Amino acid sequence: MKVVIIKYNAGNIRSVLFALERIGIQAIVTDNHDEIRMADRVIFPGVGEASSAMNYLREKGLDQLICSLTQPVLGICLGMQLMCAHSDENNTDCLGIFNETVKHFPEAGFKIPQIGWNNITNLSTYLFRGISENAYMYFVHGYYVEACKEAIATTNYITEYSSALHKDNFYAVQFHPEKSGEIGQKILENFIKGE
Repeated sequence: MKVVIIKYNAGNIRSVLFALERIGIQAIVTDNHDEIRMADRVIFPGVGEASSAMNYLREKGLDQLICSLTQPVLGICLGMQLMCAHSDENNTDCLGIFNETVKHFPEAGFKIPQIGWNNITNLSTYLFRGISENAYMYFVHGYYVEACKEAIATTNYITEYSSALHKDNFYAVQFHPEKSGEIGQKILENFIKGE
């Protein structure tokens, strides 16, 4: 099983690497197109700002490569947001895998960004096999995707939003499974093992 983590200028890659090591997976971190194409599973993590991340992906040709992948791909946090069509963060056109707009949380007396534990509900697909409704996951984000037809998990913070998405071979989560203890580890394991 060859697992690749896409290398680009967005943080948090080491946390994902360590989380995979805990479940016995030695992943490769690379921006090499051939390595990514040949992987059995691709993970697209990220923490950072949308426009600079997209600029880097375009410079390296990774934007077109990611969209062309046919094996299972998992976006995490910024990775999920970049897989959408557009982000309101610096008015950024993104990859367009999911036809959704990433919006800033409205100022409603809540702390923004959302930082900390929140529950996930309405779980579907094998990604959440063995995970209970209302399981708690760790979040850090100021932007969100509205609840939509491609949502495979939702969360409520100020508004109900999509905390995970699925379309074809693409999966994405807004939370950080690599920082969410045993439950997050189980989600990564499910992704690696497949259906």
